Amino acid sequence: MTTRFVSAVAGGGLALLLMASLSACATDSSDPTPPASGGTGGATEVEVDAAWLDGGRMVGLVTQGSSSCVPIADGATLSADGVLEVTLVEPASEVCTADMAPRVTVVSLPAGIDPSQDLQIEVAGDGYRGETDLDGVAGLPAPSGETDYAPSAGWVDEGVFAIVTWGSSSCPPTVQGIEVTASDAVAVTFAEPEPDRMCTMDIAPRAVLAYPEGDLDADAPVTLTLTGGGPEFATPVTTTILG
Repeated sequence: MTTRFVSAVAGGGLALLLMASLSACATDSSDPTPPASGGTGGATEVEVDAAWLDGGRMVGLVTQGSSSCVPIADGATLSADGVLEVTLVEPASEVCTADMAPRVTVVSLPAGIDPSQDLQIEVAGDGYRGETDLDGVAGLPAPSGETDYAPSAGWVDEGVFAIVTWGSSSCPPTVQGIEVTASDAVAVTFAEPEPDRMCTMDIAPRAVLAYPEGDLDADAPVTLTLTGGGPEFATPVTTTILG
């Protein structure tokens, strides 16, 4: 655009002034100041919640933002004083909806974490940071070995729990219905997938949040039954909500 404009006024002293001015502007825009990142310095404080998942092998971190662009855990380390430090990055090449909703990021835990003990978590992202304390689950043994790829769930708060299932990362399940069937039991039905939907052939943890309405006793073991969502849950699957 600079070349075309200068050509139109070439031949006069004004052209030299315009070229100098436009050249200076172009230099400024091509060398922008990089934004602050890493959650340090003047980072914004954000609310973070967490839940135990996969028998204590993982945690689900709940943050607020676009429901279609869930942050990814780029790293999780255990500090010398026992704090889980997690770095979150935004997914690449995603078109994000302009809503504000709670999203769950699944984080695989490093060795040395005992899920029966309380865990302090610090989260850092691009220009923000947050922290939370996750209560330990009494009697939950430290996990051994790799995941068994079974569905799992954990309490985020008294009125919400996170569910993890395993399958295509591009086709996560959607909660269609929730029914509290007893003070210690709840059933979640997943929506049937679209018949022509194309899914990647990977196996990854997919996390969703569930908000039961009823008299569930969150202080007692609560059984979760999962149905629907295609062949994976054609036969109901049960698990215990951790927390």
